[in-house]
Amino acid sequence: MMLNSDQTEIDLPPTHSESESIFSDCGGGRTGSAEDAGGVGLCAQSRIYGATAKYRTAHATRERIRVEAFNMAFAELRKLLPTLPPDKKLSKIEILRLAICYISYLNHVLDV
Repeated sequence: MMLNSDQTEIDLPPTHSESESIFSDCGGGRTGSAEDAGGVGLCAQSRIYGATAKYRTAHATRERIRVEAFNMAFAELRKLLPTLPPDKKLSKIEILRLAICYISYLNHVLDV
């Protein structure tokens, strides 16, 4: 469970990795060459992979929320900037450059 920028709960989708189903039978005995070679048994590997997959899913969700908030902020800034035509599509760098020029212009108007 995570909170998005509006502080509402969102449930993360359950993750299912192929390694969890392959290595689901984790008996008490030795797991073979993987444990001998790397020091980590197949059960431990599947738990590590499962944790990594869950981390990736949570990270992707956080990143998606961050990018959404970022894009919404650019859209709000875009609405405040005068352009001809008013609905002209601008890139993010164009929005920033136009905002800098517009702020400079407004400062100049205040000084005069």
